Amino acid sequence: MTEAAVGAGDERLRRWRLVLGGEEADGTGCVLSGQDAAMDGALGALYGKGGNGSKGQPGRDRSAGLGASAPSVARWLGDIRTYFPSSVVQVMQRDAIDRLGLSALLLEPEMLEAVEADVHLVGTLLSLNKAMPETTKETARAVVRKVVEDLEKRLATRTRATLTGALDRSARISRPRHHDIDWNRTIAANLKHYLPEYRTIVPERLIGYGRASQSVKKEVILCIDQSGSMAASVVYASVFGAVLASMRSIATRLVVFDTAVVDLTDQLDDPVDVLFGTQLGGGTDINRALAYCQAQITRPADTVVVLISDLYEGGIRNEMLKRVAAMKAAGVQFVTLLALSDEGAPAYDREHAAALAALDAPAFACTPDLFPEVMAAAIEKRPLPIPDTR
Repeated sequence: MTEAAVGAGDERLRRWRLVLGGEEADGTGCVLSGQDAAMDGALGALYGKGGNGSKGQPGRDRSAGLGASAPSVARWLGDIRTYFPSSVVQVMQRDAIDRLGLSALLLEPEMLEAVEADVHLVGTLLSLNKAMPETTKETARAVVRKVVEDLEKRLATRTRATLTGALDRSARISRPRHHDIDWNRTIAANLKHYLPEYRTIVPERLIGYGRASQSVKKEVILCIDQSGSMAASVVYASVFGAVLASMRSIATRLVVFDTAVVDLTDQLDDPVDVLFGTQLGGGTDINRALAYCQAQITRPADTVVVLISDLYEGGIRNEMLKRVAAMKAAGVQFVTLLALSDEGAPAYDREHAAALAALDAPAFACTPDLFPEVMAAAIEKRPLPIPDTR
């Protein structure tokens, strides 16, 4: 066997040893040292058999475990950031919170400073907001702000560009100036005036783009379910709310709800303030939230209502559906998003989703990258780009 083949075989054994965890029956016979041993210890602290991953239990005997000490967790967080890429670190952090009951340790400033921040961590911090000591809140806000700023950089430019185009197209006028003519729609509307002998169309009606800055403002109401399962959606919706509020041609209102309704519109200039104004957890009363939103509508034909909820209604179901039907009959564009997150289709109330679909208000999960297109379609009153989740 060549030296290269031996080297490849050793590397495979090393990798299997890290995967299998070094129990007597792993069969590799491989002994780790140096950085490999440190990586193995970090993995064992989280995924070891001690307590079968139950909350509050340390890892295997072969590792120190995470225990219940904030300093030990902070060291562990530092270790995994040294040995693993960011995407893996985020998965391990979420697993540590879920498997080892580390939510309480997120209340420690030194641990927060070591965390690789992501949307899921922000959701966890928001759920712990009311229990968070004052000494930790400043650090928590810094963590949340970093995530929010990263999301804004990723999403804001495309959202503004997409919606500006939609607003311009929705403001079409019938006597446009030459450079404002929408030629595709003008030709389609005048095909019956085709003159074969001249091989041309003589348009009787011109269709053009208006300018959003000169037209009536569109109104967007984001109505967000803040129950615990909607944490990531709340984060993304708050960021999008701030982006929409920064556009002069859109009047944006942001409403969050559980069994109570809170209007956070006056905080939209800072999505971090919006997020800390939410209270994740509790029950759900969609009917009450929609009643509030319905009362805020002054120009139905120029209004888009976006309900972001998994539709597990704790209020009056029939009244909820009547409100949706009434808004649509008045000319409101109504959009229901089961989730606004990077994850796949969430758990949701299928009966309520089917009832909304029967009202021509289909409910579907939406990624942040698709959200600008959904809003553009709603503003232009054209079919929504519903993703295929089959």
